[in-house]
Amino acid sequence: MSQKTLTDGAPAAGVEASSEAPSNKRWWILAVIALAQLMVVLDATIVNIALPSAQADLGFSDGNRQWIVTAYALAFASLLLLGGRIADLFGRKTAFLVGVVGFAAVSALGGAATNFEMLVTARALQGAFGALLAPAALSLLNTTFTDARERAKAFSVYGAIAGAGGAVGLLLGGVLTDALDWRWTLYVNVVIAVVAFAGGWVLLHNHRDAANSKLDVPGTVLVAAGLFSLVYGFSNAETHDWGSPATWGFLIAGGVLLAAFTWWQTKAAHPLLPLRILLDRNRAASFLAVLISGGGMFGVFLFLTYYLQLNLGFSPTKTGVAFLPMVAALMVAAQVGTTTLVPRMGPKAVIPLGFGIAAVGMAWLTGIGVGSSYMSAVLPQLIVVGLGLGLVMPPAMQLATGGVAAEDAGVASATVNAMQQVGGSIGTALLNTLAASAATDYLAGKDPSNKLVQAQATIESYTTAFWWSAGLFAAGTLIAFLLYRRGVPEQDPDAAPVVHM
Repeated sequence: MSQKTLTDGAPAAGVEASSEAPSNKRWWILAVIALAQLMVVLDATIVNIALPSAQADLGFSDGNRQWIVTAYALAFASLLLLGGRIADLFGRKTAFLVGVVGFAAVSALGGAATNFEMLVTARALQGAFGALLAPAALSLLNTTFTDARERAKAFSVYGAIAGAGGAVGLLLGGVLTDALDWRWTLYVNVVIAVVAFAGGWVLLHNHRDAANSKLDVPGTVLVAAGLFSLVYGFSNAETHDWGSPATWGFLIAGGVLLAAFTWWQTKAAHPLLPLRILLDRNRAASFLAVLISGGGMFGVFLFLTYYLQLNLGFSPTKTGVAFLPMVAALMVAAQVGTTTLVPRMGPKAVIPLGFGIAAVGMAWLTGIGVGSSYMSAVLPQLIVVGLGLGLVMPPAMQLATGGVAAEDAGVASATVNAMQQVGGSIGTALLNTLAASAATDYLAGKDPSNKLVQAQATIESYTTAFWWSAGLFAAGTLIAFLLYRRGVPEQDPDAAPVVHM
């Protein structure tokens, strides 16, 4: 049995038009989409390196510092499904262009911030416009590339950006902060947005595949509140503890709201997230793969950034450069995985293999010490992790959005982005808490004023986070192997992939 994408072989509105577009035009569209996606992804990390400078300039407290990062994640995660549905209802080009312009405008507002409140408001608005832009970009990719081989190449590029954008953000944030000013980590979005808007205006076509549907308002409220509560609860675990009502109260509320949302989707006339999207086994497995890889990947970026800067004395720019080999490995593996391995071996072999390789790389990273060398204790391990993640994220994203009806492309794309964002939030909170506990346990009974003891305590916290990330990737290996179906995705040259059931 096989599941057709779209409708029994007939291309839906939007797919036919884009498949007739000249091949070179499709690649220009990919460049525009990739640029916009890079802007959204790197903004999750680009501000991190600039935070100390922004804090000194605006004079906000250490307690408020996390909200510069969390405000973006909260708005982005909680509004993604709404953004995806808006793209389906009102047109992907419209959603894309409004998202780009809005993102640029609020980035400029943040760059010009004169106080903490202005900056945190701008970051929240960035997340809101990103939630409109990201699913529109991914669904445009899904409906523009219908040839099997070209589609695989396009998704290898997109997936590599989604996976490596965080590292690029660290590099760009370091360079801009060192060379110019922390405000340029926000102003740079205006430059990127001008190019993305011009390209989108000229190249994209507006298709409203779900134009006859209506917006599911109760579903929108339930899922936005549920995702907000979930991400907020995990964020509170970083600053409070797991026993705090501010943590478990929001986590329970998030679970209840998302359960209510799921129930409502079975009753709604025009559901925000049609459950048919989740019922395909390969697609459900891909959503989980993106969730797990998003959670574990933050163990690399977050704690390795601390280690390189605080323990090895790297500058912000040098720290960003240190991640580039991982980015290169990820992009190579993405290309090989999506264009060669998955079409020949199927996802059941490739994606668990990627998770397994990433788990080995993370476990290897636990060998770092106070006096370790980047070349021997960090670089080879980063390359291994990059190779592993490159075999997971792009193929999973392709399988998660392939095979959906055209009217559901936006919301399926939004679900992928939501999984990555929620995974990142959960991973950050869990790993931060576990790392802090490891450092506290190590210091028990020792002299905390001793600098060598302090340094070793930080190493204990990093290696604990790396071990847990390795465990997360190992769990991903097992889950992906159990859930993905055997066989390779069959391809129809005139439609998006037909997944073998």
